[in-house]
Amino acid sequence: MRIGVPKEIKVHEYRVGLVPAGVRELTAAGHSVLVETGAGAGIGVDDAQFRAAGASIAANAAEVFKQADMVVKVKEPQPQECAMLRKDQVLFTYLHLAADPAQAQGLIKSGATAIAYETVTAPNGSLPLLTPMSEVAGRMSIQVGAASLQKANGGFGVLLGGVPGVAPAKVVILGGGVSGTHAAEMAVGLRADVTVVDRSVNRLRELSSIFGSALRTAYSTTATIEQLVKDADLVVGAVLVAGAAAPKLVTRAMIKTMKPGAVLVDISIDQGGCFETSHPTTHAEPTFVVDGVIHYCVANMPGAVPRTSTLALTNATLPYVKSLADLGWQAALKRDPGLAAGLNVYNGAITHAVVAEALGLTARPYAA
Repeated sequence: MRIGVPKEIKVHEYRVGLVPAGVRELTAAGHSVLVETGAGAGIGVDDAQFRAAGASIAANAAEVFKQADMVVKVKEPQPQECAMLRKDQVLFTYLHLAADPAQAQGLIKSGATAIAYETVTAPNGSLPLLTPMSEVAGRMSIQVGAASLQKANGGFGVLLGGVPGVAPAKVVILGGGVSGTHAAEMAVGLRADVTVVDRSVNRLRELSSIFGSALRTAYSTTATIEQLVKDADLVVGAVLVAGAAAPKLVTRAMIKTMKPGAVLVDISIDQGGCFETSHPTTHAEPTFVVDGVIHYCVANMPGAVPRTSTLALTNATLPYVKSLADLGWQAALKRDPGLAAGLNVYNGAITHAVVAEALGLTARPYAA
Protein backbone atom coordinates (compact mmCIF):
# COMPACT_ATOMS: atom_id res chain seq x y z
CA MET A 1 0.00 0.00 0.00
CA ARG A 2 1.09 3.58 -0.66
CA ILE A 3 0.83 5.53 2.60
CA GLY A 4 0.96 9.32 2.57
CA VAL A 5 1.87 11.63 5.45
CA PRO A 6 1.20 15.31 4.74
CA LYS A 7 2.45 18.17 6.88
CA GLU A 8 -0.20 19.36 9.35
CA ILE A 9 -1.59 22.81 8.47
CA LYS A 10 -3.94 23.58 11.36
CA VAL A 11 -2.81 26.72 13.21
CA HIS A 12 0.17 25.93 15.47
CA GLU A 13 -0.12 22.19 14.86
CA TYR A 14 3.33 20.64 14.90
CA ARG A 15 2.60 16.92 15.27
CA VAL A 16 3.04 14.43 12.44
CA GLY A 17 1.13 11.27 11.52
CA LEU A 18 4.11 8.89 11.47
CA VAL A 19 7.63 8.96 12.91
CA PRO A 20 10.68 7.32 11.27
CA ALA A 21 10.38 4.21 13.45
CA GLY A 22 6.84 3.68 12.13
CA VAL A 23 7.96 4.29 8.56
CA ARG A 24 10.65 1.65 9.01
CA GLU A 25 8.09 -0.91 10.21
CA LEU A 26 5.81 -0.21 7.26
CA THR A 27 8.49 -0.24 4.57
CA ALA A 28 9.94 -3.45 6.01
CA ALA A 29 6.50 -4.98 5.51
CA GLY A 30 6.59 -4.05 1.82
CA HIS A 31 4.61 -0.81 1.86
CA SER A 32 5.75 2.54 0.48
CA VAL A 33 5.56 5.72 2.52
CA LEU A 34 5.52 9.23 1.06
CA VAL A 35 6.14 12.07 3.53
CA GLU A 36 5.70 15.74 2.69
CA THR A 37 8.90 17.72 3.07
CA GLY A 38 9.14 19.36 6.47
CA ALA A 39 6.34 17.28 7.96
CA GLY A 40 8.48 16.27 10.94
CA ALA A 41 10.15 19.62 11.57
CA GLY A 42 7.86 20.44 14.49
CA ILE A 43 9.09 17.42 16.46
CA GLY A 44 12.74 17.76 15.49
CA VAL A 45 12.72 15.15 12.71
CA ASP A 46 14.11 16.14 9.32
CA ASP A 47 13.57 14.73 5.85
CA ALA A 48 16.87 12.83 5.99
CA GLN A 49 15.67 10.82 8.99
CA PHE A 50 12.50 9.84 7.13
CA ARG A 51 14.55 8.87 4.07
CA ALA A 52 16.84 6.76 6.20
CA ALA A 53 13.78 4.90 7.48
CA GLY A 54 12.71 4.14 3.92
CA ALA A 55 10.30 6.97 3.07
CA SER A 56 10.21 9.04 -0.07
CA ILE A 57 9.86 12.81 0.30
CA ALA A 58 7.15 14.75 -1.52
CA ALA A 59 7.56 18.40 -2.46
CA ASN A 60 4.05 19.35 -1.35
CA ALA A 61 0.76 18.09 0.06
CA ALA A 62 -0.85 17.79 -3.37
CA GLU A 63 1.74 15.19 -4.34
CA VAL A 64 1.04 13.21 -1.15
CA PHE A 65 -2.73 13.20 -1.63
CA LYS A 66 -2.40 12.35 -5.32
CA GLN A 67 -0.21 9.29 -4.80
CA ALA A 68 -1.42 7.85 -1.50
CA ASP A 69 -3.86 5.00 -1.11
CA MET A 70 -4.13 5.89 2.58
CA VAL A 71 -3.46 9.29 4.15
CA VAL A 72 -2.33 9.21 7.78
CA LYS A 73 -2.66 12.49 9.67
CA VAL A 74 -3.15 13.85 13.17
CA LYS A 75 -5.77 16.58 12.98
CA GLU A 76 -8.97 16.76 10.98
CA PRO A 77 -8.52 17.66 7.31
CA GLN A 78 -8.79 21.36 6.58
CA PRO A 79 -11.01 22.47 3.65
CA GLN A 80 -8.15 22.45 1.14
CA GLU A 81 -7.22 18.94 2.24
CA CYS A 82 -10.80 17.66 1.94
CA ALA A 83 -10.75 18.97 -1.62
CA MET A 84 -7.75 16.74 -2.41
CA LEU A 85 -9.31 13.53 -1.08
CA ARG A 86 -10.85 11.09 -3.55
CA LYS A 87 -13.26 8.18 -3.60
CA ASP A 88 -10.75 5.33 -3.63
CA GLN A 89 -8.72 6.76 -0.74
CA VAL A 90 -8.62 6.05 3.01
CA LEU A 91 -8.13 8.82 5.55
CA PHE A 92 -6.97 7.80 9.03
CA THR A 93 -6.83 10.64 11.56
CA TYR A 94 -8.76 12.49 14.26
CA LEU A 95 -12.02 13.83 12.83
CA HIS A 96 -14.30 15.02 15.69
CA LEU A 97 -17.14 15.43 13.19
CA ALA A 98 -19.92 15.94 15.74
CA ALA A 99 -18.81 19.54 16.27
CA ASP A 100 -17.79 20.21 12.65
CA PRO A 101 -20.60 19.94 10.09
CA ALA A 102 -18.56 21.77 7.44
CA GLN A 103 -15.82 19.14 7.60
CA ALA A 104 -18.43 16.38 7.57
CA GLN A 105 -19.89 17.75 4.34
CA GLY A 106 -16.40 18.05 2.85
CA LEU A 107 -15.67 14.40 3.58
CA ILE A 108 -19.07 13.31 2.30
CA LYS A 109 -18.47 15.22 -0.92
CA SER A 110 -15.00 13.69 -1.36
CA GLY A 111 -16.34 10.13 -1.35
CA ALA A 112 -13.28 9.04 0.65
CA THR A 113 -13.33 6.42 3.40
CA ALA A 114 -12.62 8.24 6.68
CA ILE A 115 -11.68 6.33 9.83
CA ALA A 116 -11.54 8.43 13.01
CA TYR A 117 -9.01 7.78 15.75
CA GLU A 118 -11.44 8.99 18.41
CA THR A 119 -14.11 6.34 17.81
CA VAL A 120 -11.85 3.29 17.45
CA THR A 121 -12.55 1.06 20.45
CA ALA A 122 -10.65 -1.62 22.36
CA PRO A 123 -12.24 -4.91 23.49
CA ASN A 124 -12.82 -3.42 26.96
CA GLY A 125 -14.73 -0.47 25.49
CA SER A 126 -11.92 2.05 25.97
CA LEU A 127 -10.73 4.43 23.23
CA PRO A 128 -7.09 3.45 22.60
CA LEU A 129 -6.29 6.14 20.04
CA LEU A 130 -7.92 8.95 22.01
CA THR A 131 -6.38 7.93 25.34
CA PRO A 132 -2.80 9.15 24.76
CA MET A 133 -3.94 12.62 23.70
CA SER A 134 -6.48 12.73 26.52
CA GLU A 135 -3.61 12.03 28.91
CA VAL A 136 -1.60 14.90 27.44
CA ALA A 137 -4.55 17.31 27.39
CA GLY A 138 -5.48 16.44 30.96
CA ARG A 139 -2.00 17.19 32.21
CA MET A 140 -1.73 20.33 30.09
CA SER A 141 -5.06 21.67 31.36
CA ILE A 142 -3.57 22.31 34.78
CA GLN A 143 -0.44 23.92 33.34
CA VAL A 144 -2.38 26.31 31.12
CA GLY A 145 -4.97 26.91 33.83
CA ALA A 146 -2.25 27.85 36.32
CA ALA A 147 -0.66 30.22 33.80
CA SER A 148 -4.03 31.80 32.97
CA LEU A 149 -4.65 32.46 36.67
CA GLN A 150 -1.60 34.73 36.80
CA LYS A 151 -2.58 38.38 37.06
CA ALA A 152 -0.46 39.42 34.08
CA ASN A 153 -2.53 37.01 31.98
CA GLY A 154 -5.82 38.41 33.23
CA GLY A 155 -6.35 35.88 36.00
CA PHE A 156 -7.38 36.22 39.60
CA GLY A 157 -3.76 36.14 40.73
CA VAL A 158 -3.62 32.96 42.78
CA LEU A 159 -1.03 30.20 43.01
CA LEU A 160 -2.60 26.78 42.57
CA GLY A 161 -0.87 25.24 45.57
CA GLY A 162 -0.85 28.30 47.78
CA VAL A 163 1.94 28.60 50.37
CA PRO A 164 2.06 27.99 54.13
CA GLY A 165 -0.55 30.23 55.71
CA VAL A 166 -2.33 30.92 52.40
CA ALA A 167 -5.07 28.63 51.07
CA PRO A 168 -4.53 26.86 47.73
CA ALA A 169 -6.67 27.52 44.68
CA LYS A 170 -9.91 25.59 44.24
CA VAL A 171 -9.82 23.35 41.17
CA VAL A 172 -12.97 21.63 39.90
CA ILE A 173 -12.63 18.90 37.28
CA LEU A 174 -15.77 17.86 35.42
CA GLY A 175 -15.34 14.24 34.37
CA GLY A 176 -13.32 11.47 35.98
CA GLY A 177 -12.21 9.71 32.80
CA VAL A 178 -8.74 9.68 31.28
CA SER A 179 -8.37 13.47 30.87
CA GLY A 180 -9.96 14.23 34.21
CA THR A 181 -7.81 11.73 36.06
CA HIS A 182 -4.60 13.10 34.57
CA ALA A 183 -5.72 16.66 35.33
CA ALA A 184 -6.41 15.58 38.92
CA GLU A 185 -2.99 13.98 39.20
CA MET A 186 -1.30 17.22 38.15
CA ALA A 187 -3.48 19.45 40.32
CA VAL A 188 -3.05 17.25 43.39
CA GLY A 189 0.69 17.19 42.73
CA LEU A 190 0.70 21.00 42.85
CA ARG A 191 -1.21 20.84 46.17
CA ALA A 192 -4.35 22.54 44.91
CA ASP A 193 -7.76 21.97 46.54
CA VAL A 194 -9.16 19.51 43.97
CA THR A 195 -12.68 18.19 43.42
CA VAL A 196 -13.59 15.76 40.64
CA VAL A 197 -17.21 15.54 39.52
CA ASP A 198 -18.58 12.47 37.74
CA ARG A 199 -21.92 10.73 37.32
CA SER A 200 -20.44 7.28 37.91
CA VAL A 201 -20.34 6.42 41.61
CA ASN A 202 -18.02 3.52 40.83
CA ARG A 203 -15.57 5.87 39.16
CA LEU A 204 -15.71 8.24 42.13
CA ARG A 205 -14.88 5.31 44.41
CA GLU A 206 -11.91 4.42 42.21
CA LEU A 207 -10.62 7.99 42.31
CA SER A 208 -11.00 8.13 46.08
CA SER A 209 -9.01 4.92 46.30
CA ILE A 210 -6.28 6.27 44.04
CA PHE A 211 -5.88 9.72 45.59
CA GLY A 212 -7.17 9.25 49.13
CA SER A 213 -7.75 12.39 51.16
CA ALA A 214 -5.78 14.52 48.65
CA LEU A 215 -8.86 14.61 46.39
CA ARG A 216 -12.54 15.30 46.91
CA THR A 217 -15.21 13.67 44.77
CA ALA A 218 -18.74 14.78 44.00
CA TYR A 219 -21.64 13.15 42.19
CA SER A 220 -22.68 15.13 39.14
CA THR A 221 -25.94 17.03 39.45
CA THR A 222 -26.83 20.49 38.21
CA ALA A 223 -27.02 21.79 41.76
CA THR A 224 -23.61 20.35 42.65
CA ILE A 225 -21.93 21.79 39.56
CA GLU A 226 -23.62 25.13 40.16
CA GLN A 227 -22.18 25.41 43.68
CA LEU A 228 -18.72 24.13 42.86
CA VAL A 229 -18.29 26.38 39.82
CA LYS A 230 -19.33 29.44 41.81
CA ASP A 231 -16.48 28.94 44.30
CA ALA A 232 -13.83 27.67 41.87
CA ASP A 233 -10.65 29.40 40.73
CA LEU A 234 -10.10 26.90 37.91
CA VAL A 235 -12.67 24.62 36.23
CA VAL A 236 -11.52 21.92 33.82
CA GLY A 237 -14.11 20.48 31.44
CA ALA A 238 -13.12 16.87 30.72
CA VAL A 239 -16.39 15.29 29.63
CA LEU A 240 -16.58 12.87 26.71
CA VAL A 241 -19.38 11.00 24.99
CA ALA A 242 -17.64 9.00 22.26
CA GLY A 243 -18.46 10.44 18.85
CA ALA A 244 -21.17 12.76 20.18
CA ALA A 245 -21.27 16.43 21.03
CA ALA A 246 -20.21 17.15 24.60
CA PRO A 247 -23.05 17.99 27.03
CA LYS A 248 -23.19 21.63 28.19
CA LEU A 249 -22.66 21.14 31.91
CA VAL A 250 -21.80 24.74 32.79
CA THR A 251 -24.33 27.36 31.70
CA ARG A 252 -23.80 31.05 31.08
CA ALA A 253 -25.85 31.74 34.21
CA MET A 254 -23.38 29.68 36.25
CA ILE A 255 -20.44 31.52 34.73
CA LYS A 256 -21.97 34.84 35.74
CA THR A 257 -21.68 33.74 39.38
CA MET A 258 -17.92 33.06 39.14
CA LYS A 259 -15.31 35.49 40.42
CA PRO A 260 -13.70 37.78 37.84
CA GLY A 261 -10.37 36.29 36.78
CA ALA A 262 -11.41 32.68 37.35
CA VAL A 263 -10.43 30.29 34.55
CA LEU A 264 -12.24 27.66 32.49
CA VAL A 265 -10.23 25.12 30.46
CA ASP A 266 -12.40 23.17 28.03
CA ILE A 267 -10.69 19.93 27.03
CA SER A 268 -14.01 18.85 25.47
CA ILE A 269 -13.88 21.62 22.87
CA ASP A 270 -13.02 19.16 20.05
CA GLN A 271 -16.51 17.77 20.56
CA GLY A 272 -18.18 21.18 20.91
CA GLY A 273 -17.21 21.98 24.49
CA CYS A 274 -18.94 21.43 27.83
CA PHE A 275 -19.29 25.11 28.77
CA GLU A 276 -22.16 27.01 27.17
CA THR A 277 -19.91 29.97 26.42
CA SER A 278 -17.09 27.96 24.79
CA HIS A 279 -15.95 28.31 21.21
CA PRO A 280 -12.78 26.87 19.66
CA THR A 281 -9.56 28.87 19.90
CA THR A 282 -6.02 28.29 18.65
CA HIS A 283 -2.57 28.33 20.21
CA ALA A 284 -2.08 31.70 18.49
CA GLU A 285 -4.97 33.22 20.49
CA PRO A 286 -5.82 30.62 23.13
CA THR A 287 -8.11 32.55 25.45
CA PHE A 288 -11.09 34.87 25.50
CA VAL A 289 -13.14 36.42 28.30
CA VAL A 290 -16.86 36.10 28.97
CA ASP A 291 -18.40 37.82 32.02
CA GLY A 292 -14.94 38.35 33.46
CA VAL A 293 -14.05 34.64 33.28
CA ILE A 294 -11.08 33.51 31.18
CA HIS A 295 -11.87 30.70 28.72
CA TYR A 296 -9.07 28.49 27.34
CA CYS A 297 -10.60 26.47 24.49
CA VAL A 298 -7.76 25.39 22.21
CA ALA A 299 -9.00 22.59 19.99
CA ASN A 300 -5.59 20.91 19.61
CA MET A 301 -4.05 21.29 23.05
CA PRO A 302 -1.50 18.45 22.65
CA GLY A 303 -0.11 20.25 19.59
CA ALA A 304 1.71 22.58 21.99
CA VAL A 305 3.95 19.71 23.09
CA PRO A 306 4.27 17.98 19.72
CA ARG A 307 7.22 15.73 20.36
CA THR A 308 5.71 14.12 23.44
CA SER A 309 2.29 14.01 21.78
CA THR A 310 3.46 12.54 18.48
CA LEU A 311 5.46 9.78 20.13
CA ALA A 312 2.56 8.89 22.42
CA LEU A 313 0.04 8.95 19.56
CA THR A 314 2.05 7.00 17.01
CA ASN A 315 2.83 4.30 19.58
CA ALA A 316 -0.93 3.72 19.66
CA THR A 317 -1.81 4.23 15.99
CA LEU A 318 0.98 2.22 14.31
CA PRO A 319 -0.55 -1.25 14.85
CA TYR A 320 -3.80 -0.02 13.27
CA VAL A 321 -1.99 1.66 10.37
CA LYS A 322 -0.10 -1.57 9.74
CA SER A 323 -3.29 -3.63 9.86
CA LEU A 324 -5.03 -1.33 7.38
CA ALA A 325 -2.01 -1.46 5.08
CA ASP A 326 -1.40 -5.21 5.34
CA LEU A 327 -5.00 -6.33 4.93
CA GLY A 328 -6.68 -3.45 3.13
CA TRP A 329 -9.24 -1.37 5.01
CA GLN A 330 -12.23 -3.63 4.38
CA ALA A 331 -10.54 -6.82 5.59
CA ALA A 332 -8.96 -4.97 8.53
CA LEU A 333 -12.35 -3.68 9.68
CA LYS A 334 -13.92 -7.10 9.25
CA ARG A 335 -11.22 -8.69 11.40
CA ASP A 336 -11.33 -6.03 14.13
CA PRO A 337 -14.77 -4.73 15.25
CA GLY A 338 -13.03 -2.08 17.35
CA LEU A 339 -11.34 -0.64 14.28
CA ALA A 340 -14.66 -0.89 12.42
CA ALA A 341 -16.13 1.41 15.08
CA GLY A 342 -13.72 4.05 13.81
CA LEU A 343 -15.38 4.21 10.39
CA ASN A 344 -17.19 7.56 10.23
CA VAL A 345 -17.58 8.24 6.50
CA TYR A 346 -17.87 5.90 3.54
CA ASN A 347 -19.10 6.32 -0.03
CA GLY A 348 -20.57 9.77 0.53
CA ALA A 349 -22.40 9.11 3.80
CA ILE A 350 -21.92 9.16 7.55
CA THR A 351 -21.74 5.57 8.81
CA HIS A 352 -21.40 6.13 12.57
CA ALA A 353 -24.83 6.42 14.22
CA VAL A 354 -23.79 8.67 17.12
CA VAL A 355 -21.89 11.03 14.82
CA ALA A 356 -24.80 11.20 12.38
CA GLU A 357 -27.24 11.99 15.20
CA ALA A 358 -25.02 14.83 16.44
CA LEU A 359 -24.94 16.25 12.91
CA GLY A 360 -28.68 15.88 12.37
CA LEU A 361 -28.11 13.40 9.56
CA THR A 362 -29.22 9.85 8.87
CA ALA A 363 -26.50 7.23 9.26
CA ARG A 364 -25.88 4.73 6.50
CA PRO A 365 -24.12 1.88 8.32
CA TYR A 366 -21.38 0.07 6.46
CA ALA A 367 -21.85 -3.68 6.10
CA ALA A 368 -18.53 -5.52 6.07
